[in-house]
Amino acid sequence: MDMAQYLAAGVFVDSDSPQVIAFAKKAVKGEADADAAILRLYSTVRDSIIYDPYVSLADPANYRASSVLAAGRGFCIGKSALLAASARVIGVPSRVGYADVRNHLTSRRLYEIAKTDTFIWHSYTELYLAGRWVKATPAFDAALCERANIKPLDFDGRTDSLFQPFDPVGRRHMEYLRDRGTFADVPFDVIQAEFIATYPDWMSSHGLAGDFHAEAVAEVLSEQQPGE
Repeated sequence: MDMAQYLAAGVFVDSDSPQVIAFAKKAVKGEADADAAILRLYSTVRDSIIYDPYVSLADPANYRASSVLAAGRGFCIGKSALLAASARVIGVPSRVGYADVRNHLTSRRLYEIAKTDTFIWHSYTELYLAGRWVKATPAFDAALCERANIKPLDFDGRTDSLFQPFDPVGRRHMEYLRDRGTFADVPFDVIQAEFIATYPDWMSSHGLAGDFHAEAVAEVLSEQQPGE
């Protein structure tokens, strides 16, 4: 396997961005061990970048690592691109992966504009550690999970980290339906075409106003109330 493509900068996994380089180096704090450094990167991307699916899915900036870093918020594709780019900065091969999922951690407003709780091209990051590819999913930040009474999704550097833990009523917040494979860089044009065909109203909105965290948390907590 040619690993060079998984270490080179891409258009969206722009590991040559000075801002991404500085972010990665600051996050690992000089840690020389690749595994320990990746764990620091994972938690930093997961928790310092707010998960926000209300950003415009039509704007390529929301798919690019450096732009998501600058904004301090992003949805799964942008956050996975940032983790992949940061990993390349410290010399760990990385690629971005995608799957269609059923996401139960959503808001009523997002469901109404998407007209489904199935989300195509949900993204994770694959990292090459100890001679094998391992999946990591930095989408839902700890602040969102804690407010919604959900344990943040951890990553140990050895086992795939894909599924959100069960919530207090025994429900998973993410179900994987279809694997779409992995890529060296974000396949933006392909994703855009499928998003437009699948979510015409959402795509034409160019983002939603409001606070996804507050709306999603309120709805999750109401569903966790006994007897409701």
